[in-house]
Amino acid sequence: MIRVALATRATPRASAGMRAYARALIERLPRVAPDVALVVVDAPVLALPWALRAARAQLVHLPYLEVPPLLPRPYVAMLHDLLHLRFPAQFSRATAAYWRAVAAPFYRGAARVLVSDPSVAEDCVARLGVARERIRVVPLGYGDGVPDAVPWEAERPYLFYAGNHRPHKGLDTLYAAWSALPDQLALDLVLTGPDEPAARARWTRRHGAIAFVGELDDTTLARRYRGALAYVQPSLGEGFGIPVLEAAVAGTPVVASTAALSALVAPYAQSFAPGDVAALAAQLAALVRDPAAARARAAEGAVTLRAYTWDRFAAATAAVYREVVCP
Repeated sequence: MIRVALATRATPRASAGMRAYARALIERLPRVAPDVALVVVDAPVLALPWALRAARAQLVHLPYLEVPPLLPRPYVAMLHDLLHLRFPAQFSRATAAYWRAVAAPFYRGAARVLVSDPSVAEDCVARLGVARERIRVVPLGYGDGVPDAVPWEAERPYLFYAGNHRPHKGLDTLYAAWSALPDQLALDLVLTGPDEPAARARWTRRHGAIAFVGELDDTTLARRYRGALAYVQPSLGEGFGIPVLEAAVAGTPVVASTAALSALVAPYAQSFAPGDVAALAAQLAALVRDPAAARARAAEGAVTLRAYTWDRFAAATAAVYREVVCP
């Protein structure tokens, strides 16, 4: 039996994807890896070293970028993305200093660094100096209810986006492309997250509207994916992009920037250069006029991508544990 301590105390900076990562390990590992005894350690960062030692584990797993002092070894660390280094202007100088002085040595000291996409592995080597042989690519998973959800019924066809509204998400590109579509095309734009009246006032169409639908439960989110004409991800950069995978598994056409597509979904999606409003508008217009072609491509992807469940993710993570503890 391999005893692994998982640090689960999420900070306010932890994204929905990061929280889903930790939750999937807690829920799925007992079923797919019965030889792994997962000890959940929920302690603030300053108390974490003592809590981890008290767990008497053979290995520590840190899923968030919160580096405690005097960290027990060996440990594995999840690196979701390197947006802080790719887009330094969007973050404070203190954040940049933290990455140089604390985060980079932390990842270089890990027995294994887990990433969800090969692009993050390349960044990890180039920007942090982590040895490539210590990096393992473990793709994330999708919600159980996504493939068979009942499609959401809407008055008009709609594009869908799920995620936060931070600057690197590139939502202005999506708003501008949607509003530039020919007036005769009836098409709404639906986004999760809090209402933004300024965006609704600035970006308008004669036969369509922007709607912010707040935070959705898993069932409603799956229905929104299934009912959408297309899922659009205009980000300047992503580590993996769980919503993109979930939309693709739902059989919904995906239109995303080249910087927002994981290696898994890229073969089945339409893409455009980050920030290219004209290219995105052209793709959306073509999709509205001929949705059948995009649906056929999406259906092909859905068959392949359904293999990438959270169970598969948990089993692959357990394999990394064994590699470290039982070389």
